[in-house]
Amino acid sequence: MRMIYLDIDSLRPDHMSCYGYKRQTTPNIDKIASEGVRFNSCYTASSPCVPSRASFMSGRFGINHGALTHWGPGGEFQYPDGDGHSEEVPFFTRYLRNAGYKTVTFSTFGDRHHAWWYFAGWNEVHTHSLKEGNENADEVNGAVIPWLKQHGKEENYFLHIQYWDPHTFYTYPIEYMERWKDEPLKEFPDEATIASQQQDSFPRSAQFLHWGNKFPATMPAQITNRADLKHAIDGYDGGISYMDKYVGELLDTLRELGIEDDVCFIISADHAESMGEQGIYLEHASATEAVHHIPLIIKVPGVTQPGQVIDGFVYNVDVIATITDMVGLQIPVGWDGKSFLSTLKGEHWQGRDYLVMDHALYVCQRAVRDEKWYFIRTYHPGLYLHFDEVTLYDMVNDPNQLRNVAADYPEIVREMDHRLSSWQHEQSRKPGYKVDPMQKVLETGPWKYLKPEDWVRRLEKAGWQSEANIIRNQYKSEALQPAYDG
Repeated sequence: MRMIYLDIDSLRPDHMSCYGYKRQTTPNIDKIASEGVRFNSCYTASSPCVPSRASFMSGRFGINHGALTHWGPGGEFQYPDGDGHSEEVPFFTRYLRNAGYKTVTFSTFGDRHHAWWYFAGWNEVHTHSLKEGNENADEVNGAVIPWLKQHGKEENYFLHIQYWDPHTFYTYPIEYMERWKDEPLKEFPDEATIASQQQDSFPRSAQFLHWGNKFPATMPAQITNRADLKHAIDGYDGGISYMDKYVGELLDTLRELGIEDDVCFIISADHAESMGEQGIYLEHASATEAVHHIPLIIKVPGVTQPGQVIDGFVYNVDVIATITDMVGLQIPVGWDGKSFLSTLKGEHWQGRDYLVMDHALYVCQRAVRDEKWYFIRTYHPGLYLHFDEVTLYDMVNDPNQLRNVAADYPEIVREMDHRLSSWQHEQSRKPGYKVDPMQKVLETGPWKYLKPEDWVRRLEKAGWQSEANIIRNQYKSEALQPAYDG
């Protein structure tokens, strides 16, 4: 089987035309989706980049693989000690390779985040530049297309291709942003919502969209109204459409090779992106719906039926388990993912009843998601002090998550808290469990890219003295240690 996995950074499904977005951002991906299965409720178990791709490599939740943040305490990838490799928790890449598949990656992820474990098990690792994820799709394809022309007709390979274009900063040719200048926006966030966000003073908020003074023309300076919002959305959609152009180049190459109809495609993302939800723009800074809900499209020649749509909940680790099942391998006992191969074959399949997700880079949060409710427990808010300790959103009646209704539904809060606690205890009973990496982050605080003193100076420079004082007083002794049941 020839498999191509398109790993697209920061991609929201609701900005893809195959998911119903009115802008035709992804015509080439749409073609693949029309020939396969589209999943409406796929979520990354842990965000952002490092935790998610550690799950991709390990088949495990962040609480088990250990890399719940980008570096330092709580960011250490956990693997059984000693020489040799584990059969219970093998690297996904080694497991496929041991079964006779050539495993190949075109990605600068490991280099960007110093994630050396990412390089384990591949037959071939192509970093193709030293730009650390700041390369555009044309540069990625500049390395991928020659490889395909030389090796594409071979059998039994897993080719992983990572595109970064929807991730800030948007450095593609500006005409891909300008193509949306006459296209309307979705209704959210409206002018009233944007007006209410003008008092926010956290990173990537409406007034503080950038950490510094340098940013490309594809991004606005601030979000003060819907015109600024359009600038931001046009910039994001430009990155998506530029990436999709080069997906089209991949398809053209496969067609030239005569294997277009023989390739299995898996298309997904490491995480998505906030676009005004919780007042956050163009960032992946929390365990929220906007960050954790990711696309998933799978086309398997001879297996999937064209145009299938699946609504059941799945994790990204379930995708890894399904690929493993699809090639006839047993799912390792130490992995957390569950195969949904049966649904690809058109058989009855329900999906998970609910999901538990977490984030520990900018904030320390865990979330529980079911069909109606989205529950978030914030253990440490970092610089995002507007997050309540407990948040509950009614996703049916409030899909944009504008109102925390935790106080109105104490019984739902108790149920979701029970689910979270049960999940934590279930993980702690697994063989090889060491310590919850969330606790490690709590001990030092979620201060990676920005520390409190950095943001205090940023606020003071902008004349927001009272807001700077709030941060200074909150963290003057670095003593914030919330009660934590882990």
